[in-house]
Amino acid sequence: MATSVVARWKTAITNALAEHEKATVVQLASIDPATPVPHVRSHVFREFISPKSKPSLPLFLTTTDIRTPKIAQIISNPHVQVAWWIEGTQEQFRISGIASAIPAPTNSLYKHFLHNIEHAVPNSAVATLRDENFDWEAKREESFKSMSAHMKASWCRPTPGSPLEGGEEEAKKWPVRLEEPSEDADEEAKRNWETALKNFALLIVDPTEVDYVELGVIPNRRTMFRRTSDGSWDSDAIVP
Repeated sequence: MATSVVARWKTAITNALAEHEKATVVQLASIDPATPVPHVRSHVFREFISPKSKPSLPLFLTTTDIRTPKIAQIISNPHVQVAWWIEGTQEQFRISGIASAIPAPTNSLYKHFLHNIEHAVPNSAVATLRDENFDWEAKREESFKSMSAHMKASWCRPTPGSPLEGGEEEAKKWPVRLEEPSEDADEEAKRNWETALKNFALLIVDPTEVDYVELGVIPNRRTMFRRTSDGSWDSDAIVP
């Protein structure tokens, strides 16, 4: 077993994305507490956020609609897993961790996020960012504004997964593009912007374990990383 203060698995992802910048689609699995059945869906990796005082603790960041069913699943059971295959480098990362959704502060679900950061495990990324007074609402708004006009418009639609009332003809009425409204913009443009921003949420995963497989080398390699209580990483070589 080896111990490192550097998240070597994160360095591997950074290096892979430097060569294959479009390889950002991952699969995120959560558990439906009512069944319980696993549910998996595609997500786009947005960035890693690391505490300034502990860069060895990268936090996985993606985005979502706060109205989606997975939010209730994650609130009930925050243990999730991200599966990330990068074809160009023949590497697979399975990132297990604790997920939290970060909606607008006015959303009734925001209290769950406040509870999560208040009770975060010591020396985790979430706990360390809390202690650094990280501004999550500023990050949420920054992330929203960085989205394409087409993506922004998707948060104006009815609740994802709900019945499509009116069929495709009704869907044609949904906004296709959404730009930040100017002061003299019409009321509909301002209303759409406010609606989209209200529905937009960050989804973070605080990694606790990473299974890293390298199939681009002979012999193949596989390493299991586990976060320790002091915020460093233990690693073990295992059979691919």
